Formats: sequence, C-alpha cells, structure tokens
Amino acid sequence: QVQFVESGGGLVQPGGSLRLSCAASGFIFSIYNMAWYRQAPGNQRELVATIRSGGSTNYAPFVKDRFSISRDNTKKTVYLQMNSLKPEDTAVYYCNAYLTGRGPFASWGQGTQITVSS
Repeated sequence: QVQFVESGGGLVQPGGSLRLSCAASGFIFSIYNMAWYRQAPGNQRELVATIRSGGSTNYAPFVKDRFSISRDNTKKTVYLQMNSLKPEDTAVYYCNAYLTGRGPFASWGQGTQITVSS
C-alpha cells in the first residue's frame, strides 16, 4: 500500500536550517508529482512546495527563497531543504504524491515535527 515516512525534524533556532526526507513506497514514484505540506496547531494543513515528475518546482509565497524541494527517483525519496527558519515555520511537515489534475493520496505518513524557537 501507499506509504510515506518523513524524517529529519527537530528543534532549531530562528535562522537555522534543517533538511527533511520523505521515503515513499507503494506507487510508481517517478511518474508522480511530489509535495510537502505542513500543519501547525489549530491550523489546516497547507501546501509548502511541489516538485513535478519532470523536476520543475513551485513554492508557497511564505517559503519562497528559503526552502528548496528536490527528489531522488532512484531512492524514491523527496527532500525539503529549509533555510532561514522562522518561528512561524513551526509545524508538523508531511509529504504526499499526486498526479496532475488529481489530489494527493488519502494515505498520509506520521509527519515530522519542526519547532523553531530560541
């Protein structure tokens, strides 16, 4: 079945960096677009960044120029490099996959917690 395993989260000071990883399985990774989402307490899950199967990327305005999404099809893994972290980036981060014109899989991983605090 479809599975996502996110890792790399933790506690970081404002201005710091983290790199998240998400290992995916149960579908043909290389043909799917991949995305990172986040959910802060009391908020809805929101889209952070996407990378299409062909490699083109897109970012939410609130992370543009600070975060970078990449993928390794041989490892079936998507990454999120996060720089210049802010307290408002504190959230649980999730990854998922989707085909163009369709929504993400119904199955979600456990996510990885990012806490930005001094």
